[in-house]
Formats: sequence, C-alpha cells, structure tokens
Amino acid sequence: MPKHILSGLKYLAVIELRKLAFSTYDVAEILKMDRSTVSHYIHNRNISSNSIEVAKVILDLCPQDSLKMIYSLCQDKHLTFTILKHCLNNPKITIKNTCIGCGVCVDSCIMDALEIINLNSKVNLDCCCGCLLCSENCPTNSIEILEVE
Repeated sequence: MPKHILSGLKYLAVIELRKLAFSTYDVAEILKMDRSTVSHYIHNRNISSNSIEVAKVILDLCPQDSLKMIYSLCQDKHLTFTILKHCLNNPKITIKNTCIGCGVCVDSCIMDALEIINLNSKVNLDCCCGCLLCSENCPTNSIEILEVE
C-alpha cells in the first residue's frame, strides 16, 4: 500500500510539472523516474484513483505533516522536497535579528535547508518546503514562515 500512495504523490508531481511545460524527459529526470512511467501518469494509465485521492489528502495536511508522511513513504529527501515543491505553495522565510545562532533550527530541519553562518541562521530557499519545524523549535522565535501563492 505505501508504494501505491507514493505513486499517487508522484503522479500529482508529474501533473504539476507538466503544467509548468516540462517535457516528459525533464519530468523523469527531476523525479528520478523512467520516462515510460511518467508517460503512463500523464495519460492517466496504471494509476489507481484511490492512490491519487490518498495523495491529495496527504498534500492537504499542514506542510509539516505532509513532509513527514512523504518522507516516511520514500525515505528520500530529494524526492520528498520535489513533491512538496511542486505540489504546495512556496514559503517565504524571514529570520529576525533575534537569532542567536544556536543551531536548533538546523538540527530540526529534515530537508537540511538551514545553516549557521556568522552566528546567524541562513535558509536555502531551494531546499526549504515551509514545514515549520525550524520555526516551532527556535528558542527565540526568530524564524517566520509564510505561505506564498
């Protein structure tokens, strides 16, 4: 069953990437899938509607729960991030001057999107999925994450 759910998540990512005009070849490269599977997803073949519905429910959860569910299904940070990046809205992150550079946010980030530079947290937006783990664990409440349409 977990493989079917992951297939539903990949299907939704394929559809979103195709909406952005990525070719079948590019989608296969981005999601690390073979092109024939991508083609099947594009033409709605060999994918259960139940798998797609469960995948939609997972993506409708808060970003943190979606992240944890997807990562538990695939155990692959790249795939997890790619699915989240293309199926959810992009986050906008602000790190306030109150950051003390303790590194708690870095340790709590599953996607390795944060690092400490000159005793301040810095975020790599190419890796951040907006799950709020860093913000919730920050002892000085210095991280603000907003969802951007």
